[in-house]
Amino acid sequence: MDPTLHPTLFANTKILVIDDEHHMRKVVRTLLMSIGVRTIYEAADGNSGLELIRTMAPHVVIVDWQMPGLDGPNFVRTVRSPDTFPYPDVPIIMLTGHSERSRVLEAVEIGVHEFLLKPVSSKALADRLAAVLVNPRKVVRRGDYYGPEPRAPRPLRDLGDNAVVKRFYVN
Repeated sequence: MDPTLHPTLFANTKILVIDDEHHMRKVVRTLLMSIGVRTIYEAADGNSGLELIRTMAPHVVIVDWQMPGLDGPNFVRTVRSPDTFPYPDVPIIMLTGHSERSRVLEAVEIGVHEFLLKPVSSKALADRLAAVLVNPRKVVRRGDYYGPEPRAPRPLRDLGDNAVVKRFYVN
């Protein structure tokens, strides 16, 4: 997605970046600024991220998988609790270095909107942000699941473990 197609889209979007690694938060901040995002909040752990969602109401959350304390998956589970959390519908992008099939499937099952692998490019980040902002999937509750409506399954060629990753984050 070319950010110039929607000049105010990213400029008016509030984004929360949650990663325990200071350097990674700075890299993501730089990438976001390069595509026109002006309002970026940062948290070094999941609990601080929950508090920032409550106080700042970001439009999108970008969260790392592996963090001490409240990790990415448990952070998502907490947010996706509509009976106890005030902003359960906020779009969540999981940005991680873990591409294992089991992690991608877990991300889908807990209600992550998009899944990106580190290192991430500004184009991939812009594409996923545009996906959740321009064409958001409806949030649904189905049994114990609360999150974005699952995408329709698509046939895939055999690409090994990365096939699941590519199906999930390459729309």
